[in-house]
Amino acid sequence: MKKRLRSRPGRLIVVSNRLPFSFSRVGGRWQPEPASGGLVTALLPVLRNRGGTWVGWTGAPGRSKDFGPALRKLSREAGYTLVPVALDDAEVRDFYLGFSNEVIWPLFHDLPSLANFDAAYWRTYCRVNQKYARAVHARADARSFVWVHDYHLMNLAAELRLAGSRARLGFFLHIPFPSPDIFLKLPWRRPLLQALLEFDLLGFQTARDRRNFLACMQAVGLDARGTHTGEFPISIDFNAFMRRAAAPDVAAKAQELHRLLPNRRLILGIDRLDYTKGIPLRLAAFQHLLARYPEMRGRVSLMQVVVPSREDIGQYHRLRTEIEQLVGKINGAYARPGGWVPVWYEYRNLSRLELLAYYRAADIALVTPLKDGMNLVAKEYCACSIEEDCVLILSEFAGAAAQLAPDAMLVNPYDVEGVAAAIREAYAMPPAQRAARMRRIRRAIRRQDVFWWVDSYLRAAITQDLRAFPRADAPAEVSPELQLPL
Repeated sequence: MKKRLRSRPGRLIVVSNRLPFSFSRVGGRWQPEPASGGLVTALLPVLRNRGGTWVGWTGAPGRSKDFGPALRKLSREAGYTLVPVALDDAEVRDFYLGFSNEVIWPLFHDLPSLANFDAAYWRTYCRVNQKYARAVHARADARSFVWVHDYHLMNLAAELRLAGSRARLGFFLHIPFPSPDIFLKLPWRRPLLQALLEFDLLGFQTARDRRNFLACMQAVGLDARGTHTGEFPISIDFNAFMRRAAAPDVAAKAQELHRLLPNRRLILGIDRLDYTKGIPLRLAAFQHLLARYPEMRGRVSLMQVVVPSREDIGQYHRLRTEIEQLVGKINGAYARPGGWVPVWYEYRNLSRLELLAYYRAADIALVTPLKDGMNLVAKEYCACSIEEDCVLILSEFAGAAAQLAPDAMLVNPYDVEGVAAAIREAYAMPPAQRAARMRRIRRAIRRQDVFWWVDSYLRAAITQDLRAFPRADAPAEVSPELQLPL
């Protein structure tokens, strides 16, 4: 029997695999760097100066107390408490690289053939979730709301209940939830679903993901009627992106890109290195565009930025090699004397200024993942497109498609010829039509921004919204718990 959700809020505790900072040693000290990714982008504006807590791994080896000085300083500046969880090398290998990224990631993205169902991974996954549970339980009372994020920590509520926690527990899955024919291949399907049922609220990106979860529950004979579920499409801080994109330094950087790539429309692809992003198929579509429509040669350039990720996994290293070979093949076949290069390729992290300038400069965004929970790049691009004279081409398998259609041009990323035709159509689209479509997309994102996302989730979880966790006039005091090893 599920306990009744209470309406009186306490402290907000966010739990994720990683803290919103990564650490590296510089001169014998741990040096923090802001982390990237959809979760951090979405939650940092929400927690800032509200005195809550974020629990997660530091991303580096070492005991939790080793990071105390750096985390205390970061907590003072951010206005919320950062609590580290320590993972040893074996746990990182089997929990993070293993079960999370060799089992759940490919399986939940409809690629079961890439999954490695190693039983040792599952045992370590359970053990690491226990470690996170101890860190959370030490800081959460019955009035706390613990908001757990993503596939790394699906067992956390079960471990907290075993420890006697009476806190209210919510979970949000940032990636898709697969259909039964995919999910049932998981050897530990039943205990994983039983663990998810211990949360008070399960949140998904789309109605399709929620339906898939309920269908999987039915398929294994579990009763989900006592569990609250809902769809809550994640978003961005639209106004912050729009204001920053309008700044003079961003405009100047965007103009510099047009000077470097003159007299052509700029198509932007920007992705983390991952096989779910469909980068090789996107390049194949661009190659087909140039082959099938010769008049497009010299008139467009694809700016493809690949952000390094999981480089210690062999599959990702091979993917990078494949991408770079395709880029070389296209440029070798179609580059012209005098400066036109079809694909402007970069493999690196972009600064904030560079990212916004790429968004601002691009006439067409080509966002074509094979499967994606939401895809915030699509929303960030539209927020930064302040002139509104541009087009978003979006995979129909991205969660964002449900929100941004029909004004985004939806494509099947596996249909190379269809994606090429969509690029040509976007290129030829009349300016008034481009502007009208982009204006409607931007209005939709502005209405349902990151704060709307949080409010809708919290109202479903605890019948409160973000105002129940007010911003402080000054940064919150740092908890002495930060000084203790976990």
